[in-house]
Amino acid sequence: MTSQATNENTVIREVAKDVWTFSSPFKRFDIVPFGGRSTAIKLTNGDVWVLASTPLNDVTKDKLTELGPVRWIIGADAVHYMFLSEFKKEYPEAKVIAVDASKANIKDGLTFDGAWGADSADTKYGFETDIQHCYFSGFRNKDVAFFHPESKSLIQADLLLNLPPTEQASSIYSKTGSSGRVPILNSIVTPTSWLQKRMSWALGDDKAAMKRDVKTTLGWDFTRIIPCHGDVIEKEAKEAWRTAFQFYLD
Repeated sequence: MTSQATNENTVIREVAKDVWTFSSPFKRFDIVPFGGRSTAIKLTNGDVWVLASTPLNDVTKDKLTELGPVRWIIGADAVHYMFLSEFKKEYPEAKVIAVDASKANIKDGLTFDGAWGADSADTKYGFETDIQHCYFSGFRNKDVAFFHPESKSLIQADLLLNLPPTEQASSIYSKTGSSGRVPILNSIVTPTSWLQKRMSWALGDDKAAMKRDVKTTLGWDFTRIIPCHGDVIEKEAKEAWRTAFQFYLD
């Protein structure tokens, strides 16, 4: 997996009040352009919560400094762990909350302050006044979905892909000499595609747990989905989520 984030090709935008995204090039298996995205949310008390999924380059640091003190560094699933340590090094006072399954891949001694999959299911980490979370224990990558009620945004890593990453193709990959598209693959890995539904089913190792967590997230009042890979979904977001997990609802 290759991230090509630089100051020049990182695109930062405020998708809703106090919700900022940091998008950059990313290739899955060093071949497929998926795009990468971190998300920062300024909480009501002024602290900043960051789902850290892209490198902490200078432009990212500058924006985070502008937003406020980073108090929460979030690892969204078992494979989104690569940048947790550099965020923690820059923000030593911040708490790292990540998925327990990612610990085996971290070799630098990073300590988690909380871990989904190890902590009890009802554990509160301190940001729940602003952001709710649902740990998909039955999903292959052990993903966590997050809900920010104030902006009606659902934030997640690998539970749903929205390819092709056209935002990144136009404003990021154009700067790197790549189109950001893979013919055929990018046209069928959309939230409402047959492949997305089958992937969601195939990656659900515990079907009962998946049904439970899909139901929980569908109970959230969101109108936007911010994925780590692919475009932000601004229209009919809940229907996209429902369709992606249709096999767990039938």
